[in-house]
Amino acid sequence: MENKKTKEFTDSKVTENYLERDKEMNIKRIISGIILFPLLSILLIFGNKYLVDVFISIVAIMSIHEFYKAFKDKAKPITWIGYLISALICFIHLVPGEYILPAITLAILFSLLVLFTQVVLTNMKTNIKDISISLLGICYIPFFLVFIPLIRDNLENGRILLWYILFIAWGTDIFAYFVGRKLGKHKFTEISPNKSIEGCIAGLLGSFLACMVYTVICNSVWNLNINYLYILGISIFLSIISQIGDLAASSIKRYCKIKDFSNLIPGHGGLLDRIDSVIFILPFAYFLLSII
Repeated sequence: MENKKTKEFTDSKVTENYLERDKEMNIKRIISGIILFPLLSILLIFGNKYLVDVFISIVAIMSIHEFYKAFKDKAKPITWIGYLISALICFIHLVPGEYILPAITLAILFSLLVLFTQVVLTNMKTNIKDISISLLGICYIPFFLVFIPLIRDNLENGRILLWYILFIAWGTDIFAYFVGRKLGKHKFTEISPNKSIEGCIAGLLGSFLACMVYTVICNSVWNLNINYLYILGISIFLSIISQIGDLAASSIKRYCKIKDFSNLIPGHGGLLDRIDSVIFILPFAYFLLSII
């Protein structure tokens, strides 16, 4: 009887400690969001395009650093080429508009050439796994993030349309997180055990609601006449991609046996942890929003 009471007391303390840590983590997430959201808003709405390019370049460098560091026990990525490509985002608006996409293609080809040259010059001390992870980081981070300045400054009403991407990603994340924690009973995938089917469905709903509210604002305040049915399709499609992006990052962390890419942002983990669902939808959003 005494052992049973002791066990119940221990289980109660474990549960209490878990709930306390969970509450503390949520507070940190909320505070971080309250601080970062206004700063990001001011920059994206009022920032000079070259300032935004520099900001995105810095985000890319920091994110790819977290990405390569995650693989430190698995491979030896060629980090300098990743940093170089990320830094080149600073100059994206110096390239004439009609040559931007060919320039991105050329940068990918140049990266591949450099990486295989490294294999040859080191007599395969740098191996295929090393350059594969190096190229994956380049394609996954700077070549996705570059679409933020492209959407913002190259599309008509780009500064307004860019917020669709952020609302889709944030609406998906917020609804999936809180509904999943409260109501999630059916596990979605072993890649991320905390993900639930209920959370995924809530994420789609959150994305849809955020986009509908924003579309009402766009049409009534800025007279954009955006088609609601089209936005419905975009929000659902991009929300699904956003969740795939989140799971993609989770699969990398599970493979590398880490919980977060870093502890840079309290309550959120690393910078890449915060933007993983955003960057995945950027290139798709660019082409979909360009025909609004």
